Amino acid sequence: MRRQSLLILGLILLLATAVAGCTQSPMQTTENKTVTEDEYRTVVDSRGVEVKVPVNIERVATVSDGLVEEMMVILGVNDTLVGLGSKGLQYEGDFSYPTDNGTNVTVSGGKHVALTLSPDLKNLPLVMDYGVAMNYETLASVKPDIVIIRLGDSAFPSSEDDNAQKAIQTIESLGIPLIVLYSPNCYENSSPTAISDEIHIIGEVFGKEEEADKIASKLESRQETIRERTQNISDEEKTDVLVFGLSPMHRTQTSAGIAWGLKTTESYMVENVVNAKNAFRSGLGSFEVVSTEQILAMDPDVIVIGTAAHYAPPEELYEASYYKNLRELQAVKNHRVVSLPYTPRNSARRLEYPIDLMVIAKAAYPEKFGDIDLNEWILSFYQDVYGVDRDVAVRLRSAQLMDWCVET
Repeated sequence: MRRQSLLILGLILLLATAVAGCTQSPMQTTENKTVTEDEYRTVVDSRGVEVKVPVNIERVATVSDGLVEEMMVILGVNDTLVGLGSKGLQYEGDFSYPTDNGTNVTVSGGKHVALTLSPDLKNLPLVMDYGVAMNYETLASVKPDIVIIRLGDSAFPSSEDDNAQKAIQTIESLGIPLIVLYSPNCYENSSPTAISDEIHIIGEVFGKEEEADKIASKLESRQETIRERTQNISDEEKTDVLVFGLSPMHRTQTSAGIAWGLKTTESYMVENVVNAKNAFRSGLGSFEVVSTEQILAMDPDVIVIGTAAHYAPPEELYEASYYKNLRELQAVKNHRVVSLPYTPRNSARRLEYPIDLMVIAKAAYPEKFGDIDLNEWILSFYQDVYGVDRDVAVRLRSAQLMDWCVET
């Protein structure tokens, strides 16, 4: 049986190599059709590598937590997706927590923006997932014209990741055109504007550079508007903000959850755009476990809850029995706790990062953003960036579990 399985795998990989080889080299013939240089375009990816991709792309496999797929929806090429690399794109979540009085509160309906806009994503095969190695047999079976991998997402946390380098080498050895993108996680300052470079590359891949660059400009302009309002705040006036994840996997007798350190995109948003202060000064990376004593010692002015293994509303911090010891925090006492939009696989490095920025900014400096109706601002963002009507924008708001902003 093992020999038979190996033989089948070998045949599939051989087939993939043959098919991909026909698309890599000009002046070859496949199915009585001559492939010429004119049927390719050269794209320089985030590595600086020149990659020849077909002009007519019909089948795409991605390993991304959503940025690539969201852009493909906007560019109208999401129907070419044949394989995904993140279960987070297909997951629909219900999240619950227990209260002091013994009842359970459930938050339902959370799902990825890309899935909301393109429900067919739920039926696509996974070529890999977080914590699971790439399945090259599945990848070969979907016969992709190109593969797009985003480093710095959950599957491949950094550009130096050993598993990422192995996957890149293997895919390239199969002769399949491979585009590699670097998320903000791959850079020293983790600035979210690095996403603009990714957006431009995706636009080049599909021959839609102008449309893609317009999207990048829309994101950057919203970020700059927020920065302009807060740039003159002095160090003495800066609000202490803790970006905190109520991760059940990291909640023990000694640890309360996780925090985002100084070299993360979340920290860059807090300190370099909103011009507040990251209260968690002792950590550098993402998902750093923090104890109850550490949080009590920080005693931040504002707590911003990010997706961490599950979505958590502010009420979980206010009401859940296991957070009773944190109720002395001034942010909890003053009800200055907000939740970021639900982001499956914990990736804040997507097209919605301006929403994260506005949520943080309004929480940190309510007097400077008092004229901003968060609900209307978010709906306008969805309509402008995704090109949808108001009804679909409302659905996107609900999918990101942001309906709370209607009430506030």
